[in-house]
Amino acid sequence: MTKHKWLELFQASLQSQASSEAIAAGGALEKELSGCQFSDPRLGRRFQKFARQLSTRLGQTIPLACQDWTNTKAAYRFLSNGRVNEMAILAGHFQATRERFAAAEGPILVLHDTTEFSYTRESKEAIGILYKSCGSKDKDGRPR
Repeated sequence: MTKHKWLELFQASLQSQASSEAIAAGGALEKELSGCQFSDPRLGRRFQKFARQLSTRLGQTIPLACQDWTNTKAAYRFLSNGRVNEMAILAGHFQATRERFAAAEGPILVLHDTTEFSYTRESKEAIGILYKSCGSKDKDGRPR
C-alpha cells in the first residue's frame, strides 16, 4: 500500500457512511478514530485534527481541506513522519468495521469494484498529442 493510499481509503469510508454534516453530528468520525494507535500521543492528536479537517471537506485536496498554509504544512509533515504508517492510521477504521460487522444481523454484502483500465496502445499515434512543449527536443523528437 502506498504511503498516501490510506487517505483514499479513509475518505471513501467516510463518504460511504454519510455526508460531512451527518458525520460530525453522529460521531461517526470519533468512532473511526478511537482505535487509531500511534506511538506518540502528539501524532494521535495531529491525526485527529487532520481527519476532522478532511471530514468537513470530503473529496478535496489536502490544501483545500486544511484551508491555510500552517495546517497544510502540518498535514504533510504528519504524512512524511517515519513513525506514521498506514496500520496505525487504519487501526481505528478496522476496529470500527469489526464492531459494525458484529452488530449486524443477517447477511453482509462486501462489494468490490472490479473495473480495469488499459492504457496500452499498439501505436502512439492512437493516443494523440498529450501536450506541446516550447522546450528543446532530444534526438528522437521528444521534449526534454
